Amino acid sequence: MKTLKRIGTAVLIIIAIPFVAAIFVPRKYTVSVSETINQPYQVVYDYVRMLDNQKNYSIWVMQDPNLNPEIIGTDGTVGAIQRWNSQMDDVGEGEQEITILTPERMEVELRFKRPFESKARAANLFASISGDATKVTSEFYSDSSYPMNLPAYLFGRKMMREAQTKNLQNLKSILEKEK
Repeated sequence: MKTLKRIGTAVLIIIAIPFVAAIFVPRKYTVSVSETINQPYQVVYDYVRMLDNQKNYSIWVMQDPNLNPEIIGTDGTVGAIQRWNSQMDDVGEGEQEITILTPERMEVELRFKRPFESKARAANLFASISGDATKVTSEFYSDSSYPMNLPAYLFGRKMMREAQTKNLQNLKSILEKEK
């Protein structure tokens, strides 16, 4: 009986560790990645603000070759919404809406429905480095509730950094080919 009690106690401690750790992990974090694209600011800005262009560089959209995102409203303007519904769980179902659009910043609200329901924000920041070069910074803002903040912080940051890096590399490749 003592052995079962020790095993039970050990199992409870192992289960409790992540819950205790999550208390000390930030609930909010930002992932930020930048890339310099050798194209004038206006070329880069005009391309990125069009949600429909994401089918050419976003790894999330390109992951499902059968995905056909729908644009509601006027693409490239505040209030434009891009909806998607994939049969692939990695892509899932959701929408993004342009909420802020200034010459320096494009911000979207992401509303995921499947595989799990959640909201997030993302932004692209634009800065002209020279007449023929533009710095694009892609940011993702996470705000996870306890205890989901632990896996989001441990695994989500890495996944988002890799995705943002690949998206910006794809964008650079596309836009620099047009030069």
